[in-house]
Amino acid sequence: MIFQIDDTDARLLRLIQRDARLTAVQLSEKLNLSPSACHRRLQRLEAAGVVAGRVALLDARAVGRSTIVMVEISLSSQADDVLDAFEADVARIPDVLECHLMTGAYDYLLKVVAQDSEDFARIHRRHLASLPGVAKLQSSFALKTVFATTALPV
Repeated sequence: MIFQIDDTDARLLRLIQRDARLTAVQLSEKLNLSPSACHRRLQRLEAAGVVAGRVALLDARAVGRSTIVMVEISLSSQADDVLDAFEADVARIPDVLECHLMTGAYDYLLKVVAQDSEDFARIHRRHLASLPGVAKLQSSFALKTVFATTALPV
């Protein structure tokens, strides 16, 4: 079921997606609401699961992880136990930021971060190549991030 979001909720969500550190008082000033009304709205959105969490976004370059590699993975089988084993193991690799089950030419698409190509080679040998059920891996290095966002359109 989709949670019903009114215009004020949408404005609130856009604000916290840009800066989750804003206090209820700061949000209330931007939304022309009382701090208590703003706080109640935010609590309601959190309770409904619309706001799944609040995080700090790190600068990949600042922490030495600026190499982004998209990895296409084909599995040897589509059996539930193979998919489940793969998904459980890939979720434990700290270098994998995203894992998507796909339609089309390959089964999974991973977004992996590394320090550089040598570090990715280590990640590939130590983790990716040993994932259960893997028949084929194809990696593509991102040359440039044109834009990236975590903000959903609301």
